[in-house]
Amino acid sequence: MTHGKRLNSSDFLRPIESRVLSEEWGTLTSHRFELRRRDGTWQEQIREVYVKGSGVGCLLYNPETGCVLLTRQFRLPALIEGHDPYLIEAPAGLLEGAHPEDRMRAELIEETGFEVSGLEHLYDLFMTPGAVNERISLFTGTYHMKDQVADGGGEEHEGEDIEVLHVPLNEALNMIRTGEICDGKTVLLLQELALRQLKEAGE
Repeated sequence: MTHGKRLNSSDFLRPIESRVLSEEWGTLTSHRFELRRRDGTWQEQIREVYVKGSGVGCLLYNPETGCVLLTRQFRLPALIEGHDPYLIEAPAGLLEGAHPEDRMRAELIEETGFEVSGLEHLYDLFMTPGAVNERISLFTGTYHMKDQVADGGGEEHEGEDIEVLHVPLNEALNMIRTGEICDGKTVLLLQELALRQLKEAGE
């Protein structure tokens, strides 16, 4: 196992053909290749990869109220799956070439209206590695009501219409169990915060 180390792809991959299928919001490409299996044999495979760019996400906690800062917005893929399309999520956005922390600060203002000074980088994760290239940098931090500098709601020209939510942490954790919160990055961030608080309470 490589544990994240980069490999020489020619040792295990033989590209055959790549075709761009769509270039609308992102780029969808079909890749045909041969992959070397663990027993040394080569197997031809076809995979489609959606390239949308890397992103950022952040969960802010208000120690005065015990609330986390979340958003609710329309997500078409959820509707297609027969789920409520208005998902509750931690604020997030595309990196678009910016430094992750800088981009996250801008996203927080755009989506929630809150401007914060200190953000802690947690980890960088692939959320759907079987089909999407996105790797998301996740952050945490604290916020206070005095930090609100704008209304939030997202950018209308980008099709965003975002509701800002202040949810007690215990309630948000229960919403994971009930299925009201089912966004992967948000679940991870809420559990990270809960584990940290448990650790601090035990010290």
